[in-house]
Amino acid sequence: MESHYSVSVYSVVQKGFDPPHQSDTRTIYIANRFPRHGHYVPQKFADNRIISSKYTVWNFVPKNLFEQFRRIANFYFLIIFLVQLMIDTPTSPVTSGLPLFFVITVTAIKQGYEDWLRHKSDNEVNGAPVYVVRSGGLVKTRSKNIRVGDIVRVAKDETFPADLVLLSSDRANGSCHVTTASLDGETNLKTHIAVSQTAVLQSVANLDKLDAVIECQQPEADLYRFVGRITINQQIEEIVRPLGPESLLLRGARLKNTKEIFGVAVYTGMETKMALNYKSKSQKRSAVEKSMNSFLIIYLIILLFEAILSTILKYAWQSEEKWDEPWYNQKTEHERNSSKILTFISDFLAFMVLYNFIIPISLYVTVEMQKFLGSFFIGWDLDLYHEETTQKAQVNTSDLNEELGQVEYVFTDKTGTLTENEMQFQQCSINGVKYHEINGKLVPEGLIEDIPDGIRPGLAQEEELFLKAVSLCHTVQINNDQADGICDNPWHTNSIASQLEYYASSPDEKALVEAACRYKLLHVLEFDPTRRRMSVIVESPSGDKLLFTKGAESAILPYSTRGEIEKTRVHVDGFALKGLRTLCVAYRKFTPEEYKEVDRRLYEAKTALQQREERLAEAFSFIEKDLELLGATGVEDKLQDKVQETIEALRLAGIKVWVLTGDKHETAVSVSLSCGHFHRTMNILELVQHKSDGTCAEQLRQLARRIKDDHVIQHGLVVDGTSLSLALRQHEKLFMEVCRNCSAVLCCRMAPLQKAKVVRLIKTSPEKPITLAIGDGANDVSMIQEAHVGIGIMGKEGRQAVRNSDYAIARFKFLSKLLFAHGHLYYIRIATLVQYFFYKNVCFITPQFLYQFYCLFSQQTLYDSVYLTLYNICFTSLPVLMYSLFEQHVHPHVLQSKPALYRDISKNAHLGYKPFLYWTLLGFVHAFVFFYGSYLLMGEDTSLLGNGQMFGNWTFGTLVFTVMVITVTMKMALETHFWTWINHFVTWGSIVFYFVFSLFYGGIIWPFLHTQDMYFVFVQLLSSGSAWFAIIIIVVACLFLDVVKKVLYRHLQPTCTEKAQVRWGAPTWDRTPASLLGAPGGKRRRSASCRRACGRDHRVISS
Repeated sequence: MESHYSVSVYSVVQKGFDPPHQSDTRTIYIANRFPRHGHYVPQKFADNRIISSKYTVWNFVPKNLFEQFRRIANFYFLIIFLVQLMIDTPTSPVTSGLPLFFVITVTAIKQGYEDWLRHKSDNEVNGAPVYVVRSGGLVKTRSKNIRVGDIVRVAKDETFPADLVLLSSDRANGSCHVTTASLDGETNLKTHIAVSQTAVLQSVANLDKLDAVIECQQPEADLYRFVGRITINQQIEEIVRPLGPESLLLRGARLKNTKEIFGVAVYTGMETKMALNYKSKSQKRSAVEKSMNSFLIIYLIILLFEAILSTILKYAWQSEEKWDEPWYNQKTEHERNSSKILTFISDFLAFMVLYNFIIPISLYVTVEMQKFLGSFFIGWDLDLYHEETTQKAQVNTSDLNEELGQVEYVFTDKTGTLTENEMQFQQCSINGVKYHEINGKLVPEGLIEDIPDGIRPGLAQEEELFLKAVSLCHTVQINNDQADGICDNPWHTNSIASQLEYYASSPDEKALVEAACRYKLLHVLEFDPTRRRMSVIVESPSGDKLLFTKGAESAILPYSTRGEIEKTRVHVDGFALKGLRTLCVAYRKFTPEEYKEVDRRLYEAKTALQQREERLAEAFSFIEKDLELLGATGVEDKLQDKVQETIEALRLAGIKVWVLTGDKHETAVSVSLSCGHFHRTMNILELVQHKSDGTCAEQLRQLARRIKDDHVIQHGLVVDGTSLSLALRQHEKLFMEVCRNCSAVLCCRMAPLQKAKVVRLIKTSPEKPITLAIGDGANDVSMIQEAHVGIGIMGKEGRQAVRNSDYAIARFKFLSKLLFAHGHLYYIRIATLVQYFFYKNVCFITPQFLYQFYCLFSQQTLYDSVYLTLYNICFTSLPVLMYSLFEQHVHPHVLQSKPALYRDISKNAHLGYKPFLYWTLLGFVHAFVFFYGSYLLMGEDTSLLGNGQMFGNWTFGTLVFTVMVITVTMKMALETHFWTWINHFVTWGSIVFYFVFSLFYGGIIWPFLHTQDMYFVFVQLLSSGSAWFAIIIIVVACLFLDVVKKVLYRHLQPTCTEKAQVRWGAPTWDRTPASLLGAPGGKRRRSASCRRACGRDHRVISS
């Protein structure tokens, strides 16, 4: 990452730039001791406030309204509302304004509440007490008052309030231990060291006298990169020392095993590395949302067609003079003289307003509520709760719930995702001899019986060097709370090892380390993915300077010139075939002259302010050469529970599984075979170790021919990182053709960005399949963010993957429940919700369109304005919302045990154009039955009322509306398979509420209403026996066709899902929705830790 930024990327960082130009570095005067002479331009830095909130009290209303009206549906209804205000329209502006106001208000309240929680969290952080060195003493202040240059004191177990450069600690060598779990999730202790000149300043008085200047790069988001230097003025001389990541204490990290430290603030507030990592992820949109937008456009076209047709027919009708100006409706002088074009436009807009409810405004808010409330069921699901770690499933993005039911490709990491990431030492190779671990002892291969405990044979020089290498070449930290000062002295004996607790950034290291106390550490050459190795330079008790190096065999063997290289290579390949993780170990002994040159090069590279990484890489390559190979280790990473069953279930569901790993070829293939990703009967094709485009292309063609010739056999493909780069460069189509015809693909030796490229390759292929990426480490973040759905495993490699994922689970085996049960049900629910919304709005507005043929297209409304307003908000909203939360057309355990049912909903099967056309046509058919059924049964009857009065237009419209409310509610009831008391309550309650509301609305004269056309209309309607007969006949006629269609299709062309319903039965009715996804066979008790993790004391809803 570069050390400078453009204004557009980090506007907040502008404050730290030197005026009048932007500088790549910032200058910080410790304790804000600015120079009193010479040219000095003061710099402006951000304050230490953290702002994660989106709104303020002053900008909430305009900013929130702007964001909401960027939605097409909201903006459309706003335009309709404004049209109603400006011209004479058949309906009141309230009919559009009130639903719009309701939707905007509900969304604003939800977003405002979420932002209030962010404000509350910010205030807690910004108001935390801190101690700062000022005026020769410690001053207590608030975190938000810290300025760049302030010296801050942090005590044990406290978090750092800003990014600090370590000045001193309570230890003599100026070291401290830090855990960065809140930043990257790594729970191991990291050691940070102050420069020796400031490490001795352990009192406030001494620090207050410190005269020093820090120069460092401008703020950047990379947590592991920091380049700077400190210049200390001591009387007449200036001492310059380098500052790197080991000197920087990051905001949010916590001090451990150290009583207190003093540090100077270099980055504050929104310029800290933690704040710069608050990057908003790119918005992922589900396939359902895309379909919904397509349907909205189609309905908008239908609306325009109806409005244009009505306007044309109106003028065609009025072409006859007797209908243009009938005697009972004379035009005014102004109407006669008005422009024909303006009149046409006005009439067109009036018809748009009349039919505008065909666009369902409340669809968006209902979908949002369904996704938000539905996401809680994943966290509450006991089957996704991991008892050992007390971790429950986590939802970071509720917008993608239904996408879990559409996955076609799964891209998975290996280590920590398919395996436990718990390493156990198994074998090693020392100087060409293979050793096994038996009962805690190393036994040469071929020696079966264990060596008696009393006999301790001496170690050969090579064996002793090998054991020293694996004990010293690591980054393991030591925790000893009983004696905090035990680590101050770099020289220790093995007698204290039993008191120590070890923390490691890599589980491999922890598995290999037993004792590392007798050697003095001089330099650490950190691991990086380019070198694929790490080294330490140590001083032995005898004074020798030794380099110990470990890494992948491809990173060690080419640089080794001595040792049993070929034998070790054979042993490493053997370890890999057994599925063991391998490391090669080598060393180099420096002469005093060589070490001086090494020390000089490292110092120059570490103190460089520009191109430090490049210079360090050059120094490392100079040091890590001419090695003597000592041997190799093989540690076992056990498979997680039920991985093989889960992968097989994914395959049965029609999902292709790709494993993307950084491990070597043999190890990856062995694990793929053991976990069931590759079958023993599968034909394994390989695309590995290609160095040129030509050989890679030729191999791809050969593989394509083999697949074509052996099309009956299942194929698996193995490809490594270098060959993949060549294949993607110029032969993408050929590579994709080979991959598509393979049942399983394994990519080994993959860099993090290569993983993301593979996901993008499949994601953007012509078929546009839905992809899912799952991983547990920081190296998986790029592919997790690239995939349509990203899932993080709560593993042992930190929580970066979890933080950047859409969903997080504790184990890979939970993926089957997440996809086959939750994903399947979420998709069915929301697919029905979306199409039902369009259906009921077609039913609503089509009679209004048909009515215009009987009123000379005069724009007379069929329904009262109150009914227009409340139809979507009150009368028909709750049944479909409850359906979308609780529906289970098949029992979840059947869905999980029968993965093939997942195929029934793949490729957006329930939201394609065929089901959409069916629901739309059904809406039109029902609307015609409502209108013409009411017209035929009631329209010409003069004996409906006892006093001889005929029905008027409001009574007719109310009859149509009553039939419609009952029918669309009963239609939802027909679609419901799983009935809870909530479903019963809202379904029958909605119909009852409509009748009660209509009786009160029409039975009382309301003083605040300007006109009351509906007075006593509903009461008169219900007093007619013929009306009741018409309601029953029309409702039965509409739903009878649906029932017949369902019965015929279920018997003649049943889907796999319908067969499962017949065989296993739909979920039985229960009086509480709390039994939705419980354990099979009845109740299931939970431990206290489980109840605490779920945050509920009673049995919870699972889906």
